[in-house]
Amino acid sequence: MPRAARCVVAGLPLHVVQRGISRNPCFFAERDYPVYLRFLGAFSDEFDCSVHAYCLMTNHVHLLVTPSTPDACALLMKKLGQCYVQYVNHNLGRTGTLWEGRFRSCMVNSDNYVLACYRYIELDPVRAGMVSAPCEYRWSSYRVNAAGEINGLITAHSAYAALSGNAALGCCAHRQLCESAPPSRIEDEIRKATRLGVLAGAVRRARGRPTKVK
Repeated sequence: MPRAARCVVAGLPLHVVQRGISRNPCFFAERDYPVYLRFLGAFSDEFDCSVHAYCLMTNHVHLLVTPSTPDACALLMKKLGQCYVQYVNHNLGRTGTLWEGRFRSCMVNSDNYVLACYRYIELDPVRAGMVSAPCEYRWSSYRVNAAGEINGLITAHSAYAALSGNAALGCCAHRQLCESAPPSRIEDEIRKATRLGVLAGAVRRARGRPTKVK
């Protein structure tokens, strides 16, 4: 069966998830995380794909990115995945891939859903019970977006920038947002949209016939 074509629009953010095969680890030591981030930074620059948020979990990765062209994200993920697997295989003396098929993604078409994706991504370690607060987890963009830590990788999305007029207040606003997770219905929609590759935050049409205007 042929693969379904991804729906990607240049300039529209994507929530991206890539999992380890059979949900096995894709990070094996502390040194692996910064290597992945270096590859992510290099190839996001090469393919002109802005990175707004990330979280590197033990057996999967979340990214929030905006591609400059329809194929920018696919090119980024292909090169990133290949180079990171080569690095791991060389270090561990293994062969084969780490990844469970293609990465999954969904477009995000509203500022509210962009901000929800920021929170969904950066709160994943809390949701998984790994830490009690997002600031305790080293391998996410939370410290950049909520505390102003500089790492040269993150570009603020316009929805994040609109939280406040300057960087310091933007960090404060983001911290306040991340004091709670997005509503469960929005989290569920992000998961479903990413799994199916459909648009997250789309306006839904009510079931039944449209109401006639009298």
